[in-house]
Amino acid sequence: MFGQALQFLLETFLGLFALALLLRFFLQWLRAPVRNPLTYFLAALTDWIVVPARRVIPGLWGLDLATLLLAWVTEVVLILAVDWLNGFGIGSAVGASLLLIGFRALLQLMKRSLWVLIIAVILQALLSWVSAYSPAMPMLNTLARPFLRVFQKRVPPVGNVDLSPFFVVVVCVLFLMVIAWLESAALHASI
Repeated sequence: MFGQALQFLLETFLGLFALALLLRFFLQWLRAPVRNPLTYFLAALTDWIVVPARRVIPGLWGLDLATLLLAWVTEVVLILAVDWLNGFGIGSAVGASLLLIGFRALLQLMKRSLWVLIIAVILQALLSWVSAYSPAMPMLNTLARPFLRVFQKRVPPVGNVDLSPFFVVVVCVLFLMVIAWLESAALHASI
């Protein structure tokens, strides 16, 4: 009982912190509008670790690698903690186990990224129908537009309805299925 509660707390807090770091990375990478409450919240939540890390880890081609690496390290710590709580140690092949844990953390970041995209696309589509001038629209457009544009070029609107959000969500779910299969394979390899 205590172990489950501790695992829940770890997954909640470390998972949300990794998500905050990942969102910060994406908003910077896609050049989202800086003056919005979410950007201020993410900066206030993550500056304590991102600012010192940027002094050590340089950016590359406009990408904030420090933030991305911190998100990955947070996932590694989360996986190690949950595995330890569930009674799994780093077996005899320490190098292989650490490599698998790093790979699992990368898959977890990819899953979180796909969920961010799915939620951004759905919210952007709903708000475009209900409240196209909502204050959240510039940020949602920044996150979703590059992915929607791929399908908007190839799929014409049907009855003046843009179907590109549907196709983006379908492709994301397919990628989530592949990631689930890879996670399963990585878990079986580590046991």
